Amino acid sequence: MSVRVALVDDQALVRVGLRALLAAEPDLEVVGEAADGREALHLVRRARPDVVVMDIRMPGMDGLEATRQIAADPELGSIRVLVLTTFEIDEYVFEALRAGAGGFLLKDAEPADLLHAIRVVAGGESLLSPRITRRVVEAFVARPAPSAPHASLLAELTEREREVVALVGMGLSNQEIAHKLFISPATARTHVSRAMSKLSARDRAQLVVFAYESGLVAPGRIG
Repeated sequence: MSVRVALVDDQALVRVGLRALLAAEPDLEVVGEAADGREALHLVRRARPDVVVMDIRMPGMDGLEATRQIAADPELGSIRVLVLTTFEIDEYVFEALRAGAGGFLLKDAEPADLLHAIRVVAGGESLLSPRITRRVVEAFVARPAPSAPHASLLAELTEREREVVALVGMGLSNQEIAHKLFISPATARTHVSRAMSKLSARDRAQLVVFAYESGLVAPGRIG
């Protein structure tokens, strides 16, 4: 079964290029396009794509607000958002993750990277490059101490789960977490799933947000 994709970007040429790229892939299907956030909301409610490739900077309603509304709508809970961005707007990237985006990718990424990102996000994982995460977090999320709500949620996690969430925050995959903690990938996956459930996290991207906002990981500690 193919992955249904919606393309949201205010530049028509960008959308044309993305559509052409995806059209060559037998497992990917473009189900619609939108030029701004408001159009994107109408599109996703009508077409119900699996993944929305979302630009951030658009006239009218931007991609950040559109992402927030998609993530907040229970009827759209299965729809994943992959944000496209540039280094110049890092602060918006972290806000997009906080709003519910499943990951982000730079606009100058290779075509193969975009195709991979769409498939990863469609599969329920999050695309969080450690290199990009480092830049975002170190610039915008240095917090002196966890807030009371985060401290309360931390108490819900076991010591091992805290370790795992911290490693997710550093951008490590389940395989890398397993190697670092000397556990099996299946066990690592179980810890991640349990942490997500306890924290009511939508996906791994939300675990990254929590890891930094709670103080489990501090800027400068990403490997």
